[in-house]
Amino acid sequence: MVALAGPRAVADSATGWWYQPGFPSGRGGAVALVYVGMALLGLAWLGLGRLVATRDWRQPPDARAAARAPRVGDLLLIGGLWLLPVALGPVLFSRDVYSYLAQGTILHLGLNPYHDTPAVLAQHGGAHVLNAVSPFWRHTTAPYGPLFLALVSVVVGITGSHLVAGVLVIRALELVGIVLLAVYLPRLARALGTDPARAIWLALLSPLMVFELVSAGHNDVLMIGLLVAGVAVAVEGRPLQGIAVCALAATIKVPALAGAVFIALAWARAEPSPRQAVKLICAAAAAVVGVLAAVSVISGLGVSWLSGSVFSAPAKVRLAITPATGVGWTVASLMHDLGLSVNARSLESAFGAVAAGLTVVAGLWLLYRTRIATLVPMLGTFLLVAAAGGPAAWPWYFTWGVVLLAPCPGPQRSVGLAVALALAVFLVKPGGILALPLSTAPLVLVVYALVALTAWYLRRQRGGDSGPAGRRDQSLADGARRALVRT
Repeated sequence: MVALAGPRAVADSATGWWYQPGFPSGRGGAVALVYVGMALLGLAWLGLGRLVATRDWRQPPDARAAARAPRVGDLLLIGGLWLLPVALGPVLFSRDVYSYLAQGTILHLGLNPYHDTPAVLAQHGGAHVLNAVSPFWRHTTAPYGPLFLALVSVVVGITGSHLVAGVLVIRALELVGIVLLAVYLPRLARALGTDPARAIWLALLSPLMVFELVSAGHNDVLMIGLLVAGVAVAVEGRPLQGIAVCALAATIKVPALAGAVFIALAWARAEPSPRQAVKLICAAAAAVVGVLAAVSVISGLGVSWLSGSVFSAPAKVRLAITPATGVGWTVASLMHDLGLSVNARSLESAFGAVAAGLTVVAGLWLLYRTRIATLVPMLGTFLLVAAAGGPAAWPWYFTWGVVLLAPCPGPQRSVGLAVALALAVFLVKPGGILALPLSTAPLVLVVYALVALTAWYLRRQRGGDSGPAGRRDQSLADGARRALVRT
């Protein structure tokens, strides 16, 4: 339903899709059909999660539960069937993929996408590609890593200025991330002593993955696929190889570099002497620098990708769901109501700096607590904090942490997390615009506060129950201990 109604729902004048079904009710009916399809898939996903939960994967399954509960192979088949229509359908929920094509075209022309904006294509016969880029991003340099831009440059060399073909090939490239998740999520879950089927269901089949990543063609799916692969390889007993893979993921998008840092520190603490710990840290740093240098040289971009745009471009977006922006806008509105003149953007920037500082503090605290046994949940938590504390908290950014929390016992059984993933897709309209205007920021902050209080209350209630919590901690410790023995 979503793929069928997509071409009419976005009403994209710059890009005509390869099919254009007609609806008697026009664009309004197509948009309604998209939302109905999204709701049905969300309900199907939640129902599938209940089926997955009917079987205890560690024990011989009951005959009835075994007949009803899907296994990893079943889930991968279902996920493939869900992803196929949106992978072949029009671009929905974002226009970033057209920015990818524009930046790849710039690199293909021999220019530098970290110095030249998509607007330069108007002077090089690329007006067709430029028109598909959101006007908001036409004068912004690339915020992505050199490996990704080099891959898109190859795509442009194959498809030329044909936008539909370019989108389909980029989606095929992004599906490599899906394959990596399908392979390494179960391995990571088994290493941690948790249910591989629940990990696949929560991370790979969620509506957020189907719509916000695959349908939109976001490069985050390739980054998190490599990130999970790197963490899984490390937990299985090969930390240096895992660090190198995480560094490779950072050449898609920089946040993946956190994986290399957490892995290095966790394994350094497991070394029997300070000298060996320092030796491992040096080897880890050499692996990261070697991967980054190799990609920088091969891509032809050198160190120019380490520019301010990699970090500053997201700050141009003002979203009501970004905590720093929401607080700044709300405080400015309250001061305005009191008769005080204040610049809302200045306040938002100030609170953004505070949020960045708190993110760093949270990262240092999580690093301090990180051991091999707690590497995966600590890294996943940090990536969630980084997504919320960044300059723009788009819903799909939270998949950075969700894919790592999915193999952990608590998140696998969290009803609240599952419902949040099912509802998050409705925050972005099919055309890629946030459904909540900036004026709803106070309401969003109230929701955040209620969620935080509820989480704190539930955590406090579970604090006295050491049974399940102890078993979950022991499961993580046992998995990490096995990896350390192999190392």
